Amino acid sequence: MTLFILYQTDQWKTKSSRVFFGVFDSRVKAMDCAKYHKLSDNNTKIVIEEVTLNQCQCQ
Repeated sequence: MTLFILYQTDQWKTKSSRVFFGVFDSRVKAMDCAKYHKLSDNNTKIVIEEVTLNQCQCQ
C-alpha cells in the first residue's frame, strides 16, 4: 500500500524546515489538503513524500 506524507517547507525544501501536515492514501487528497490550508506561497512550498507500507527492504 502506498501512502503520501504532506509537509510544508521553506522555499529551498530543506529537510530541517519540514512541518508535518498529514498522511493520505492518495496524492490528490494530499494536494487538496494543501490547497485548502493554503500551505504554498512565495516563501513556503509543499513536499509530498511517497512511502510504501508493509514492505521489507531486507538484503
